[in-house]
Amino acid sequence: MPVFNWVALKPSQIDGTVFTELNDEKVLQELDMSDFEEQFKTKAQGPGLDIGALKVKATQKAPSKVTLMESNRAKNLAITLRKGGRSIQDICTAIETYDQQALSLDFLELLLRFLPTEYERTLIGKFEREQQPPEELSDEDQFMIRFSKIPRLAERMNVMIFLGNFNDTAQLLMPQLNAIIAASMSLKSSSKLRNILEIVLAFGNYMNSSKRGAAYGFRLQSLDALLEMKSTDRKQTLLHYLVRVITEKYPELTGFHTELHFLDKAGTVSLDSVLQDVRSLQQGMDLTRKEFMRQDDSPVLKDFLKVNSEVMEKLQADSKTAKEAYESAVEYFGENPKTSPPTTFFPMFMRFIRAYKATPFTPCCPQPQLPIQKAKRQQMDMIAELKKKQMVKEPLIYEGKDGAIEDIISDLRNNPYRRADKGRGSAKKRAAGQSLQATPDISL
Repeated sequence: MPVFNWVALKPSQIDGTVFTELNDEKVLQELDMSDFEEQFKTKAQGPGLDIGALKVKATQKAPSKVTLMESNRAKNLAITLRKGGRSIQDICTAIETYDQQALSLDFLELLLRFLPTEYERTLIGKFEREQQPPEELSDEDQFMIRFSKIPRLAERMNVMIFLGNFNDTAQLLMPQLNAIIAASMSLKSSSKLRNILEIVLAFGNYMNSSKRGAAYGFRLQSLDALLEMKSTDRKQTLLHYLVRVITEKYPELTGFHTELHFLDKAGTVSLDSVLQDVRSLQQGMDLTRKEFMRQDDSPVLKDFLKVNSEVMEKLQADSKTAKEAYESAVEYFGENPKTSPPTTFFPMFMRFIRAYKATPFTPCCPQPQLPIQKAKRQQMDMIAELKKKQMVKEPLIYEGKDGAIEDIISDLRNNPYRRADKGRGSAKKRAAGQSLQATPDISL
């Protein structure tokens, strides 16, 4: 007979397909194949095909193995279980007892992807009702059966991952919240910074009086323009002139930046992300409490709640304080909290301070006296106009109670600080020993 040029499937490829339901042996028994063989025989046709031998071969087909999982999912589970390096019973017992030492956090997070689906639970139920021997199942299927028997499996898995993540996450969030609080409060309470902005406002109003009239204030991004405004001879910027004025007329303001704390650290914090992380921790804590109420004999859950409930309460209180302090500071300087995140707001002050410190003091040189009367008259007119507009009450300054800002600054100096853009990987050990250094000036 000629060869039928088809692409045959291997026995391992037909699991779950229509071919497992077909019986070609039955067809061969029902048909007389002699006519077919006569019609399609080749010229070098050998002896006729022994149908009996074909029947024997058909009965020797590899038995289709019972499977409870889709093939790719079973392969991925097999890889995951090999990484765990423990027996099926050991893994499931560790989950039932919240044993953090037996299973790594990475393994738990991988295993969470293999929670039994409704379809798999249906197949497991059918398999058990039919009382088929477990030996017919692969190791992955046997694990899935034992895995599905754990009460409240999803809740237990999520609680274990939460327990493993809590300390690292809390230690990551606390310094960021404290940096936001300290930076916001120091900006708002700095009298020297207010005086500096007052001088900038005065010069800006004087320069714009002939064209725009007096302004009540300015956007903080306008501080960048101090470096762009050049003198007539192009030899100095407006910031150079302001530095000279401050040094000569207001020497007490020259170190205004020493009143500002941790602007650089606060400028790296994504406050929205930090607040969301605090909310996620609270959700995990609530889930842990519910599990403990259902299983109050668990020493692991009992000890965790006893030790970390106060930590969670402090995180919540600090997140509320950070949000309020930041929004208050942003609004105090005329900005919008919704459009000015910490990564934009604090760097505006940092750029100004950096430029101020880098600008050399140049003593005043004698100037021609001809325009002095005109300048004096213009100055008096501007003062008169400003007096008419001074109807806006001075906003109150946010002050910490009972030395709160000093406590926060001390805490930041004594505890490690981690950048907000670092990954919050669950099981990765974070570098220790990164402490904020106490300096008399802001670190930029």
